[in-house]
Amino acid sequence: MKLKSLAAAVCAAALATAAQAEMKVGMITTLSGGGAGLGIDVRDGFLLAIAQSGRDDVEVVIEDDQRKPELAVQAADKLIQSEKVDVMTGIIWSNLALAVAPAAAAQGKFYLSPNAGPSQLAGRGCHENYFNVSWQNDAFNEAAAVWANENGIENVFLMAPNYPAGQDMIAGFKRFFEGTVAAEVYTKLGQTDYAAEIAQMRASDADTIYFFLPGGMGISFMKQFAGSGVEKTVMGPAFSFDQGILGAIGEAALGVKNTAHWSKDLDVPGNAEFVASFTETFGRLPSLYAAQGFDTALLLLSAMEKADVKDADAFRAALREADFQSVRGDFAFGPNHHPVQDIYMREVVKEGDVVTNRVIGVAATDHTDAYAGDCKM
Repeated sequence: MKLKSLAAAVCAAALATAAQAEMKVGMITTLSGGGAGLGIDVRDGFLLAIAQSGRDDVEVVIEDDQRKPELAVQAADKLIQSEKVDVMTGIIWSNLALAVAPAAAAQGKFYLSPNAGPSQLAGRGCHENYFNVSWQNDAFNEAAAVWANENGIENVFLMAPNYPAGQDMIAGFKRFFEGTVAAEVYTKLGQTDYAAEIAQMRASDADTIYFFLPGGMGISFMKQFAGSGVEKTVMGPAFSFDQGILGAIGEAALGVKNTAHWSKDLDVPGNAEFVASFTETFGRLPSLYAAQGFDTALLLLSAMEKADVKDADAFRAALREADFQSVRGDFAFGPNHHPVQDIYMREVVKEGDVVTNRVIGVAATDHTDAYAGDCKM
C-alpha cells in the first residue's frame, strides 16, 4: 500500500471510530516548507505503526506547522481546545517544541516528542506529562566527541544553526571533546549559502569539520563543501546524513562519520521487519525520523494496553515503563523521561546505486543526558 492509500486508510478508520475512540492524538509536524521531509517521515512512521497494530480506536488529527512557531501554537490551541485530544506529538524543531510542549503538558495533555529534544525540557523545564522518545539534543554529539577522542581527532571546526537545537548540539560535543576547538560558528536557521563559512574552514588549522545542519541546510552545505576542494575530515550527528538527505547529497557524503541511535542495518528484533514494511509501503528507505515516529506510536500503543488515558496517573506510569520493542534496540526512560540508549557510529557508504549508512561501531552505551539532575519531578 503506498503513502496516499495508507494515510487515507488510517484517516478513514479514525473518522469511522471517532465517537468511540479510546485515544485521540494531535500531531503537529512540518509537512511543507523547509524541513518538510523530516515531518513527513515522522508522520509516516507513526501511521505505519498504528496501521500495523490493527487497532481501530486511535484517531490521529494532523496539522502542518510549516516550521513556524506561531502556526504551531495556533495548531496546538485548536487541537487542545476544539479537538479535545488526549495526547500530542509530531514536532520536529526545538524552537517549536519549546513554544508548544510545556503549555500542552501544563494543560494536562501528554506530549510524546518524536524528535525535538531541547535541553530546557530535559532539566529544569521537565514535566511529568512530557516524554521524549528520540534523544536529548546533546546526546549524539557527546557520543561523537568520545569517538573523536578515541580516534585521533585533535582539532575541530564546529558549525550549527543559531537556534536551541544548534546550541545544544555544539554544547554536547564540547562537553566531552578533549582536543582543540579551532572555531565555533553559528549560522542562520534555513541558510543555504555557506561560502563564507567554507572560506573560514579552509583558513583554519582544524583537522575535522564537525557540523549540525538538518534538512535542506545540510544538503546545501555538503554539496558546496564537496566542490570547494577543502580537504578536511567531516563528522556530525546523523541529522545531516540521514537517508532523505543522502539521497540529495549523493556521493559527496561518502566516508562521512555520523552518530545515531538507529540505522537500517541495525541487528535488533523488529528492525529488519520495520525497514522492509516501510520500504514496501512508501517506496523509499526509512530515515531516522521514520524510525522515531514508529517508536513513538509503539510507545503509545504499549501504554494503551495497560491503562486508560483518562486515568492520567496510570497512563503516565504505563508510558514510563516503555514496554515495547524499539527498532533501535534497548530503550528505557531516565528519571526525566528522556531516553537511556546506545548510540552508534555510522559511515556513509554506497550499496549498489544507493548512498546510505552502515554501522561501524558503538560510540556510547546506555547513554543518558546531562540535564536529568536538574529535573525535579
